[in-house]
Amino acid sequence: MIHKVEICGVNTSKLPVLSKEEKEELLTKIKDGNEEARQEFIYGNLRLVLSVIQRFYGRGESADDLFQVGCVGLIKAIDNFDLSQNVQFSTYAVPMIVGEIKRYLRDNNSIRVSRSIRDLAYKVIQYKERYTKENNREPTIDQIAKELQVETEEIAFSLDAIQDPISLQEPVYNDGSESIYIMDQVKDSKNTDELWAEKMTIMQAMKKLNEKEKTIIQKRFFDGRTQMEVADEIRNFTSTSVSFREKCNR
Repeated sequence: MIHKVEICGVNTSKLPVLSKEEKEELLTKIKDGNEEARQEFIYGNLRLVLSVIQRFYGRGESADDLFQVGCVGLIKAIDNFDLSQNVQFSTYAVPMIVGEIKRYLRDNNSIRVSRSIRDLAYKVIQYKERYTKENNREPTIDQIAKELQVETEEIAFSLDAIQDPISLQEPVYNDGSESIYIMDQVKDSKNTDELWAEKMTIMQAMKKLNEKEKTIIQKRFFDGRTQMEVADEIRNFTSTSVSFREKCNR
């Protein structure tokens, strides 16, 4: 695929390269509704699509199909690009092209995933991106479940279902003489002596904590709460407990 010259009837060896000034001029015309400028800009950025689809080499997909899907991502990037933002078009376009190709690969995966599961996974991803942008941190699984009104197990299952499978024979390193494959890196990380000893140490340390301290550790390191969230919950719990004891004493 990497060495294929003609893709979808396009001679990739003769694709033009637009200068920064040409891109800015064409983008301005595109925003004014100039269709010729739009076509010229698309053609002038096909090298960008070509460079992105090379990342997906070795997955058994047709170069022509990936190129067409990548062009869809390029067009979406052009239509949604904001000239007022201080960012290069390629920086904005590459994630959109990659995202379009990944969606195509997921939807055409040999391991079929139901539409409802895929839709839930996409909703989870969209909510995570929106929440992270607004709050500068990722939401917890519980927050996502509450927002989408589903069980936490459904969220985890849907996200796992849309992951691309990886062959154990896929190379991860090659120095020209020897290759290292995924299967060479696979090991049992759940039952090592070091992990067993670490668990024992943690269990012994937890036994020495009081209930309040155990609650803090649980919320902070196992439930994924921030320090501020834990502090607020502990404070509210303490206030409620004091009020309850006062009522009982009356």
